[in-house]
Amino acid sequence: MNDRLYYTKPAEQWHDALPLGNGRIGAMIYGRPLDELISLNEDSIWSGGFRKRENPKAYDSLPEIRRLIREGHTDEAHKLCEDAFYGMNDQQRHYQPACDLHITYGTDGEVTDLSHTLDLSQGVDEVSFIAGGTAVQRKAFISYPAQVMAVRLLAGGDMTYRVTLDGRDDNYDSIEAYSDDTLIFRVTDGIAYTCAVTAVCDSGSVKVCGTGIEIECEEGAFAYLYIGIQTAYRTSDHAYRAVSDVKRAVRMGYDRLYEQHISDHSSLYDRCSLSLDSEDSSLPTDERLDIIKNGGKDRGLYELYFNFSRYLMIAGSRPGTLPLNLQGIWNKDMWPAWGCKYTININTEMNYWGAEITNLSECHEPLFDHIERMREHGRVTAREMYGCRGTVCHHNTDIWGDTAPQDRWLPATLWPMGMAWLCLHIYEHFLFTQDRDFLREKIDTMTEAAEFFLDYLIENDEGYLVVSPSVSPENTYITDEGRKGTLCEGAAMDTQILRELFTAVIDSYRRVGGADEAVISRIHAAREKLPPMKIGRYGQICEWAKDYDEAEPGHRHISQLFALYPASQITPDTPELMEAARKTIERRLSYGGGHTGWSRAWIINMWARLHDGEKAAENIDALLAKSTAISLLDMHPPFQIDGNFGGGAGICETLIQSVNGIIELLPALPPEWTSGRLCGARVRGGAEVSFEWADSRPVKAQIRPVADGILRLRSDAAVTADGERKDPVDGICSIEMERGKIINIIF
Repeated sequence: MNDRLYYTKPAEQWHDALPLGNGRIGAMIYGRPLDELISLNEDSIWSGGFRKRENPKAYDSLPEIRRLIREGHTDEAHKLCEDAFYGMNDQQRHYQPACDLHITYGTDGEVTDLSHTLDLSQGVDEVSFIAGGTAVQRKAFISYPAQVMAVRLLAGGDMTYRVTLDGRDDNYDSIEAYSDDTLIFRVTDGIAYTCAVTAVCDSGSVKVCGTGIEIECEEGAFAYLYIGIQTAYRTSDHAYRAVSDVKRAVRMGYDRLYEQHISDHSSLYDRCSLSLDSEDSSLPTDERLDIIKNGGKDRGLYELYFNFSRYLMIAGSRPGTLPLNLQGIWNKDMWPAWGCKYTININTEMNYWGAEITNLSECHEPLFDHIERMREHGRVTAREMYGCRGTVCHHNTDIWGDTAPQDRWLPATLWPMGMAWLCLHIYEHFLFTQDRDFLREKIDTMTEAAEFFLDYLIENDEGYLVVSPSVSPENTYITDEGRKGTLCEGAAMDTQILRELFTAVIDSYRRVGGADEAVISRIHAAREKLPPMKIGRYGQICEWAKDYDEAEPGHRHISQLFALYPASQITPDTPELMEAARKTIERRLSYGGGHTGWSRAWIINMWARLHDGEKAAENIDALLAKSTAISLLDMHPPFQIDGNFGGGAGICETLIQSVNGIIELLPALPPEWTSGRLCGARVRGGAEVSFEWADSRPVKAQIRPVADGILRLRSDAAVTADGERKDPVDGICSIEMERGKIINIIF
């Protein structure tokens, strides 16, 4: 299997380094032979505390801005928005780096035989080389159970190592000795924290000298570094906690720490696997990527990319951590692009598209925890800005769960759908896991998100309920009179999200009970009054309530196709809408769409839902060729991790889909993937599915139900389930599932 990134030269740029992580602590390892650089992160290192930013003018100005939008006075509406609806401080808090760790070697001479690998199956980075005739090796990992990073150093001769900390553009308080073998890096700006490094040597000496640690190591002896980071976000005594973490690691010892890490990491990683019957490749990963860029094929690289997506989820999002931001947990800049926050008009949601389907449900948990952090702030925003009940958030949030409008940018800022979209992840988690206790615990949160819109929706001229004011994320329309605008009532995506949310709340109460019938009745009634999707003059799904042209017809957002993916409102059962969705994507691409990594990843998923394997394959290649660094990290550009997760989810969607209660194998198989195996994928309805295919058709499958129910499998011919023939009815074979009882299917 393709589980290893491999290089023969060090990274020249940060985004070419290789990522390690345990969900909370992250590292980017450059693979430099004699002067290693490891950039460190911790998920709660942000620029400061919570800000209350709701604009007090918003509520009184709401009727007027709605009137201006309805009457087409877009310029006046935009001016009023700038005054009354932008946040009182327009910026939420932003993510920041921890520090840089340097390891230098007391040797010179020619460096040869450099090898830098990242074993995805074990979560272990390894660098080896020969320097002046001496063999040298470094091995590193970050342990989730122990909450530390460990680095093991070995040289084939006597070696002197110097370990130092710096970074953050020198924006730190001190670097000082904590003890003879431990160095600490302190910062009080923003969220205060401490990074601690302690060193141990099997045979030799260790001492702190100034702002570094000197290690004199005898030939063949191991030296070990243990790195811990703790912040004031989680503990009042972060210096003590950071030092305690590394001292505890020393007592455990490297071997025990390593075994514990491997066991933990592989317990997640080994659940799901993909084989496209590729040949083993000895080429470095960057050279394999060049093959795709030059128009070639490498089925093993597609496997590797899929595995890397799952690896990043395990490394970047674990129970008890913060959710994945725009760069996961990996960031080098004090002022990163877009603040490296949680952008929730697609990017944060895309980060978790692959969590359930690739069998990493617990990695989804940090997002649910963050929704709860947002909930109370969202009540304040709903009440003070809009005079509404429930909870609401706009297109960004931060570590504190800030819900007020972010930025002063009309195409994005005043979009009140963020909480509604995030709450759909709660429902998706239930659909995959069938965990009714979880749903019962979270159903009030979903209901609050829906209740906001029961108050906020207004009737349009056609009698439909619409969102106003809003935007279609980051896009600009052109009216028939030639005016440009962004604020609108009834953008297509808003309606699609609400139809999905209202349906989720209604279905959730049906499953777990406890509904307030008056609220459910109002949600039912509101759902029935949402406007239907419209098909426009180009045969496309309309993006706005009116068939406006786009100022950027090749725009990166394709928000009007939320209904196709990640939702399931456009399916083969709606052929007219399917054709309109196809034309929408074709139009976007013909004008240069898909030019950002995450947008291209979204398009892969859309082609998969349209059952077009050839187009899905073309866009997988385009993602790799145009928007992927040699480390396989996604490039917006700059680096933005959502494309990795969206791309991995898209590969899975070409092979298995579970939409509206129907399981389909190979719905959009790329033409050259004629045989293979997908093991351990999860489907809605509560089952784990493993299957093989040959000659582009399923051969056999194994189903492991996690709940009782009926498996509805799309098939054009009879199948055999545990020896019993199942004939299709209207193309669907129905198979009874019993929790824990494996079903073997032959096609």
